[in-house]
Amino acid sequence: MTARITPGGRGQFDVVADGELVFSKHDRGRFPEDGEILATLSQ
Repeated sequence: MTARITPGGRGQFDVVADGELVFSKHDRGRFPEDGEILATLSQ
């Protein structure tokens, strides 16, 4: 699995792992909670 930061615009915050969208601030209307991304990736 790889992770990288890609600068964007419009306040967008997306987490993509292996080409799959794991979390989108735009879709959920919030930033992820502590540990939420890691919990999602370990499923």
